[in-house]
Amino acid sequence: MSDSMQGFPGFPAGKLPTTPLPNLFFSELLPLIDNLAELKVVLHLFWLIGKKRGALRYARLDEMLRDRRLLDGLATSKLSGEEVLRDALERAVARGALLRTEVTRGAQTEEWYMINSAHGREVLERLASGELDLSEDTGEDVQLQTERPTIFALYEQNIGLLTPMIADELRDAERRFPAEWIAEAFREAVLRNKRSWKYVLAILERWRTEGRGGTKQERDPDSYVPGGYEGIVKH
Repeated sequence: MSDSMQGFPGFPAGKLPTTPLPNLFFSELLPLIDNLAELKVVLHLFWLIGKKRGALRYARLDEMLRDRRLLDGLATSKLSGEEVLRDALERAVARGALLRTEVTRGAQTEEWYMINSAHGREVLERLASGELDLSEDTGEDVQLQTERPTIFALYEQNIGLLTPMIADELRDAERRFPAEWIAEAFREAVLRNKRSWKYVLAILERWRTEGRGGTKQERDPDSYVPGGYEGIVKH
């Protein structure tokens, strides 16, 4: 199964950080965007610039080019993530969603992108007038990070409410198995519509015994049945 077809376990419970989008994005801009990569990049810029602080809030091209999660999410079977990113930025600037400028600091020339908002237009005007002191700008990088939900959140999102007995089993599993395995095992169970902790645990035990790489379930995922379920699960 390709990465693009992997399931999403859902947002965990509790208060989560959010990225605000103006209503005009949905009513005016979104209907105009006809390219998936362009949409991804524009949304990424709203998030990235929203994380910045201070008078100068922008995204540098080299900052985006160092973000492996961004590039991996844009890459296709024919084009690299960098190629897709550059094309998407061109489209977004041409459409008027983003603003672009080149800034020279010392011997370096940087490509900056901003949302075409009142703040973005003000930054461009102040740059052109020389009003902004670029020497005070930290230019901090912001990159996408993997934030894995806890095993308890995964259980509640995909199976049901926790009980004290199940909570103890989950804590034990969290000590015995890597977090990546646990998230992937829940995903496998959901994709097969086998939403039970016993099934998830059987997958984890199988991986611990046989190894996760190159096992029968990875070569032929549809034929994989965790131990103890051979007489129950039918293909």
